[in-house]
Amino acid sequence: MTPVETARRIGRGTLKLDNWVQLVKFGVVGASGYFVNLAVFAALTALADLHHIPAAVGAFCVAVTNNFIWNRHWTFAAGEGHAGFQAARFFTVSVLALGVNLIVLEALIRADVAELPAQAIAVAIAMPFNFIGNKLWTFA
Repeated sequence: MTPVETARRIGRGTLKLDNWVQLVKFGVVGASGYFVNLAVFAALTALADLHHIPAAVGAFCVAVTNNFIWNRHWTFAAGEGHAGFQAARFFTVSVLALGVNLIVLEALIRADVAELPAQAIAVAIAMPFNFIGNKLWTFA
């Protein structure tokens, strides 16, 4: 699918109520993953005294597992699909979004934003990449 076709598909998708319901569900799941991510990140940086980058990766691993389970069964109701293939695609999309997260996190840390607020902002910025990738590819 070309970028133009993808943009058209996304545009047509904005006209369907079911897609908005999925987006809200994705947001709820994302919020739970967001808090899981921040709790694990805080524990790893404050309690384990881990550097912010490996702490963000560890937090990502826990949160991505939480989000996959909820999105597969609740948001996209894709329980009929092959869980292994879906998990691989979900992980791929999530790793790409993690790349966005880490770039933003490092930029904010270098701009003297405290670690936890920087991670909170970075996760929020990466969220749209997750939804579109999972909607159009993982659980299509």
